[in-house]
Amino acid sequence: MQKLSAENLQSIVDPIRLFIPLMKDTNSTSTSRDYTMQMNRLTRNTAVAAFAIFAALCSSVAVTAEENKSSGDQAAWISLFDGKSMEGWEKVGSDGSKWEVKEGAIWGSGTPSMLVNTTGPYKNFHYRAEVKINDGGNSGLYFRTTRKPGFSDGYEAQIDSTHTDPIRTGSLYGFCHVYPQLVKPGTWFTYEIEVRDDVWRGREMTRIKITVDGNELYEYLDFEKTYGPGHFAFQQHDPGSTVAIRKAEVQPLAD
Repeated sequence: MQKLSAENLQSIVDPIRLFIPLMKDTNSTSTSRDYTMQMNRLTRNTAVAAFAIFAALCSSVAVTAEENKSSGDQAAWISLFDGKSMEGWEKVGSDGSKWEVKEGAIWGSGTPSMLVNTTGPYKNFHYRAEVKINDGGNSGLYFRTTRKPGFSDGYEAQIDSTHTDPIRTGSLYGFCHVYPQLVKPGTWFTYEIEVRDDVWRGREMTRIKITVDGNELYEYLDFEKTYGPGHFAFQQHDPGSTVAIRKAEVQPLAD
């Protein structure tokens, strides 16, 4: 697996926006996605310095986790899509939304909805899916979500190459945003998500590692443990969006 250098990562993940979720405003009632104005107070130099600290922190935690892993065999991968039916998946949302299997893939189109996998819940896991999004389309790969989710329930790995929403594929929506286009629209790519609850210096947290086409983008440390064990889902965002999924599989990890 290829890991991007710190220099390349800084060019992909905007360091000012990267640290928005770490800023607390006790007088604000805004949601996690409504925080851009808070960061206007930060200088870019401050944000870049924070980025360096964050990268070092991620590396330390990653090494610790590797050293603490069991030496036993890893669990087998479990396929969540058989390539020919919707077995194990359930639509949640508007009647005008359509999810169907064709050409060996699940296709989502129409009005907003979610397609939820009925297995689980999953806590610690390695999850990967092969997906593509149309030009101008928007979708999301959800994990640790509920069985009846809305768009704000659970972590969302953004699927977006050219939508008017500038937050692109590779982003952990509301937590860590990527703005350059990493994947061209209409192109199959592999999304990999590794999630593990962990403890670092006595503080509990959830580690979320995001990888696109074998390139490890970053590891986000959620010290608030925003979402607990849950399910996987895909988002149908709007009538102009068409998303396709031809592989989805999970490898449970030990607690």
